[in-house]
Amino acid sequence: MLAACESAGARRAEVTLHVGLGTFQPLHSSTVEENQLHHERYNVPPDAAARIQEAERVICVGTTAVRTVESFYQFGNAGQTNLFIYPGYEFRRVNAMVTNFHLPQSSLMLLVSAFAGHEFTMAAYRHAVAERYRFFSYGDCMLIL
Repeated sequence: MLAACESAGARRAEVTLHVGLGTFQPLHSSTVEENQLHHERYNVPPDAAARIQEAERVICVGTTAVRTVESFYQFGNAGQTNLFIYPGYEFRRVNAMVTNFHLPQSSLMLLVSAFAGHEFTMAAYRHAVAERYRFFSYGDCMLIL
């Protein structure tokens, strides 16, 4: 699939987010804003940064890539981030994403809802449950445009 995308003119940019356990922990507070993510190291090499900035459309594969690209646009090429993306967040650079079906009450589920909208996300999850899709990191995924 990667070869097909590249032959169609798509360019790949590799970024890194050193994910900690905090990314996968359930949220503890019932008020979204009271939750915080742990700091994680990220890096967007100069060649990747240039590709991301030049791209007409940025499609991230995974919520970690989304957080890395959005952190890059807010804080620079590298450092520590605890960027918590939830509904109301304005995306600066990401236009589409491929992501798993995440567990309820997780920061990852909120990130997907921030991107796709709450109603669309809930409809997709109802469909996934009805069709017995696999959830979490070993499951099915979706492309959100």
